[in-house]
Amino acid sequence: MSVRTEGKKQSRFIKDLPIHLFILPSIILLLIFNYMPMAGIILAFQDYKPRLGLFHSPWVGLEHFRYLFTYPDSKQVIWNTFLIASLKIVANTVIPIGFALLLNEIRLLVFKRSVQTLVYLPHFLSWVILGGILTDLLSNKGLANQALGWLGIPSIYFLGDGDWFRFTLIVSDVWKEFGFSTIVYLAALTGVNQSLYEAAEIDGAGRWKQTLNITLPALIPVIVVIMTLSLGNILNAGFDQIFNLYNPLVYREGDIIDTFVYRVGLMNGSFSFATAVGLFKSVVSFILIVVSYTIAYRWGNYRIF
Repeated sequence: MSVRTEGKKQSRFIKDLPIHLFILPSIILLLIFNYMPMAGIILAFQDYKPRLGLFHSPWVGLEHFRYLFTYPDSKQVIWNTFLIASLKIVANTVIPIGFALLLNEIRLLVFKRSVQTLVYLPHFLSWVILGGILTDLLSNKGLANQALGWLGIPSIYFLGDGDWFRFTLIVSDVWKEFGFSTIVYLAALTGVNQSLYEAAEIDGAGRWKQTLNITLPALIPVIVVIMTLSLGNILNAGFDQIFNLYNPLVYREGDIIDTFVYRVGLMNGSFSFATAVGLFKSVVSFILIVVSYTIAYRWGNYRIF
């Protein structure tokens, strides 16, 4: 019996060998770029000196973590990260849902697919490209302020005023990503039983009542799963976007943990402190991911396996 079982395992392994070889490069890249660098977290517990190296720098224990919570800018940076990330999560949930509902009402299939493709395209643009475009459009003499001038409205410093900078971050991120998120909700809408709409129409319900009583309840499980899984990204406010748009004028309102780590660690040479900040973020994010997956499992019946 054991010989037969062993033979089945070998034949299955040989059968699945092309699949294993197909994912092997991805596994190698994951090990090299995601797991091997984790050895560097010991810098968070050292007073790292490049001339002494990783193994001879003096140990300081939790000193950098204590300094993190007494550093003048750390509380503001953590607050900025939570605020910007939370606003992005809410906006990138509400707006795609509304757009998906509107797009679902279109009966002309060619127009519907054309619009869906157009709003989906910005997702593939890099923030390096978009950062340059937005900087030109939103500068003091850019097209946006020229249009405001034609309407008699004073110029707005979109990238120089802290409050407007946050607004610009949210709007530009939603514009870039809402088309991609809409696909998820449109896919969920395809699973709604059409006989429910027919029955509601016979009962005299209009499109608005059908949306409130049939369409939205059908989307609730998907919304719950997406919102809870988004909790794991509450400390990821978008490094690529902010790094390509911010400047010293908006450091107070626009600086997040990732940009703070970049400036302190790479520009000021405080490698150990920057590593401690990054490790703090990773631990909090891990806890939030565990909590979010637990909530998604209990309330949205979401399973990884």
